[in-house]
Amino acid sequence: MEPHYFNVDVNWKKDRLGEMCSPELNLETNNCIEIATPPEFPKGMPGKWSPEHLFTAAVNSCLMTTFLAIAENSKLEFSSFSCKSKGKMERVEGKYLMTEIVLEPSVTISDAKYKEKAERVLQKSEAACLISNSIKSKITMVPTIHIA
Repeated sequence: MEPHYFNVDVNWKKDRLGEMCSPELNLETNNCIEIATPPEFPKGMPGKWSPEHLFTAAVNSCLMTTFLAIAENSKLEFSSFSCKSKGKMERVEGKYLMTEIVLEPSVTISDAKYKEKAERVLQKSEAACLISNSIKSKITMVPTIHIA
């Protein structure tokens, strides 16, 4: 496979606030988002996406998109997928690091006989997620399978 490039542009607006856009996305629909230093740091801004949120979101959304592809290829029938995530930031040897991402995916299937298959698809998805495989943070997954 040839390399792929994903472009993101960031522009500072004021104080600790900026705006992030991608020229690859439809800018007419205002797909830009405001980003800021999180409130845990001096002059941080509450209520704005931070790099730490985006880092955690990248792992979470990668799990979902990988799950969708593997579930389709595995012919797993499910009626819903959602995932809560929590990124842990710590100071280690004088540097701030995102040390762990906890993923809590929830999948709803129609019959208990598909539970093991759903669990396998989730495990394969976590192992194949390119974002998880690209970072050094510990990834912890705590899945829940619902029968409805």
